Amino acid sequence: MKKKLIYFIIALIFCFVFVTFYFSLNNTGVYKPENSSKFKIANIESKDLFSNNNYFLNDLLNKKKITILNIWASWCAPCRLEHKFLVKLKNETNMKLIGLNYKDKELNAKKFLNKFGNPYSIVLIDYDGTKSIELGAFGVPETYIIHNEKKTIIKKYTGPLDQKKFVEIINLIKNENF
Repeated sequence: MKKKLIYFIIALIFCFVFVTFYFSLNNTGVYKPENSSKFKIANIESKDLFSNNNYFLNDLLNKKKITILNIWASWCAPCRLEHKFLVKLKNETNMKLIGLNYKDKELNAKKFLNKFGNPYSIVLIDYDGTKSIELGAFGVPETYIIHNEKKTIIKKYTGPLDQKKFVEIINLIKNENF
């Protein structure tokens, strides 16, 4: 009788593990909010990478209608891929780009910008990642299009910018229908 009970418990555990694995096959495990736009931007305070002055994000939003905020790191391979689009965006639109350097060493961040070009008007530092979390970021790179007057996020791009996203941002800037 004991032997049958042990086999039954083992079979039950095996079935539980099998069912759990079976149903998890279709679950990607990636969390992404349904709509991350139209949210108020957090007024984070951070130190500038080059001047060591402290700034509040809301104070950096200029008189133009929108500002672009990019969260990046020198150690991030996708950030390297998207960097050429940020430089191109700065050159073609003359938009204000704010960089938020994520969990990086200052020296590495400066070397990265010296090597690949600095498209940012200012680079804020996020040593421990908490400022990025306050903004709603899941990792790097992430790019936010911010409505300056309303202090809201118009559009959020998770992952590296590519040609398609670049064209979408250009069209968004040109239309300014938000």
